[in-house]
Amino acid sequence: MKDFKVTGTFVWYYCICKREVWLLAHGLEADQQNEKMQMGNAIHETTYRRDSKEIEFAGSKFDVISKENGKLIVGEIKKSSRFLKSARMQLLFYLMELKEAGIHAEGALMFPEEKRRETVILTEDTKKQILHIVEEIKIIADMDVPLPPVPIKYCKNCAYSEFCCS
Repeated sequence: MKDFKVTGTFVWYYCICKREVWLLAHGLEADQQNEKMQMGNAIHETTYRRDSKEIEFAGSKFDVISKENGKLIVGEIKKSSRFLKSARMQLLFYLMELKEAGIHAEGALMFPEEKRRETVILTEDTKKQILHIVEEIKIIADMDVPLPPVPIKYCKNCAYSEFCCS
């Protein structure tokens, strides 16, 4: 995995299920026909139309970018706050990438169905957490075989369930 690059998606999966990290790193994509995946994609496409969408930067894709009160805001749109920690970490990863490139930005987690928004700011403590996660992701991706499946409450609706639960 010489050319492996950690992205925000890997950070998201790491915070939910480390086995998914290995599967994605080895080219096994989630079932795009999964009902939850399709619903999330539809929400992403139909909300926050005034803001710039899907901006690619350093191999990651930001859902929304806007300027508010002179600040650059990177927004991440999620179906619900059910995976709040993983969404927060994904957004912190994006903010860290931008900061390393000399771009100061704040983050906004957006949950349109809940009519809710949360501000996310990169601090030294959260940067350390993200750096640790990035190192762990690299270790997992470099493994010859995936971690064994560990049943968690999210398995039932997982778009990777055929790789673990069948």
